[in-house]
Amino acid sequence: MTVCRHFGICGGCSFQNLSPEYYRAAKRDPVVKALARAGLDDVMMAEPISVPEHSRRRAVFKLAKHKGKIEAGFHATKSHSIVDMTECLVLTPALFNLAQTLRIALAPILNEGEKAELHVSEADNGLDLAFRTPRKLTPALTSELAAAFRGKNVARIVFNNEIVMENAAPIVNLGGANVTLPPHAFLQATRQGEAALQAHVVALMKGAKNIADLFAGLGTFTFALARQAKVHAVEQDGAALAALTAAARNTPGLKPITTEKRDLFKQPLTPPELKAFDAVLLDPPRAGAEAQARALAASTITRVVYVSCDAASFARDAAILAGAGFRPGIVTPIDQFLYSGHIELVAGFERTKKG
Repeated sequence: MTVCRHFGICGGCSFQNLSPEYYRAAKRDPVVKALARAGLDDVMMAEPISVPEHSRRRAVFKLAKHKGKIEAGFHATKSHSIVDMTECLVLTPALFNLAQTLRIALAPILNEGEKAELHVSEADNGLDLAFRTPRKLTPALTSELAAAFRGKNVARIVFNNEIVMENAAPIVNLGGANVTLPPHAFLQATRQGEAALQAHVVALMKGAKNIADLFAGLGTFTFALARQAKVHAVEQDGAALAALTAAARNTPGLKPITTEKRDLFKQPLTPPELKAFDAVLLDPPRAGAEAQARALAASTITRVVYVSCDAASFARDAAILAGAGFRPGIVTPIDQFLYSGHIELVAGFERTKKG
């Protein structure tokens, strides 16, 4: 068993020292317990699908200058101190190498005692860097940042929401469509986890002809589903929706994709609106989709596929659907946050036709 030299200090991983059997249980059992608390203790669970090591393509690095040197890494367990990263079993090689680059690149830029946060995503054509710090952007700082990361496979640098350098618009391929990332865009943590989720969603939607993709984001599932069905993508983030719309327009071979900007927490699709669809995909954030689940329960929809990043909110919403006659299928955990307590899920729900 390989254990990172920072294990036990770094707050990023807590399960590295478990045997494979206990590791699978640590990932699966919280889901089983959440479902049982919601009255769904008879739901079947698949074994977790885990991504390989060195596969996580996005991270938030904590940065500080201390005694003339740059510390770059993650917070220590239950602490705001930074574990200066010299090894990581989770990050892609490109993200790990960036952490090492930061020590040299930022040494002349950060002041003694200054702290910053760096959100980084590995796009298909380079790294997308987004700094957050109390410091204000100046023309001199813009020049320093551009010079510091020149030749480092960096596609774009954003500083407190302002673009300071863009060698190329960062692009990711989602279901066969090339999508341009807006600054601070949400991506699935790993390509492998994303592919596993997409494959399950597509299989569970087989035969559907008109799908509502709710909380669609950049189109993680939209484009894969549009190979086989019409898709209506609903998302409240305007920048993400614009990127999805542009990619749909420029990608051949897709069924029609329509889009709608809408806050589904405050304004879920209503039962009359849902009559236009024969299946619904839910992929909400951690809070889940309680309001939308209640609208689905009151609708004539017979098929729902639910992708979740939180077992508790998933169990709550699953119980709402089950109470309206939906039969939960097998729940499949997707372990793309290796060695942490976090797990993602995908499951299908079916019911006999209402109304």
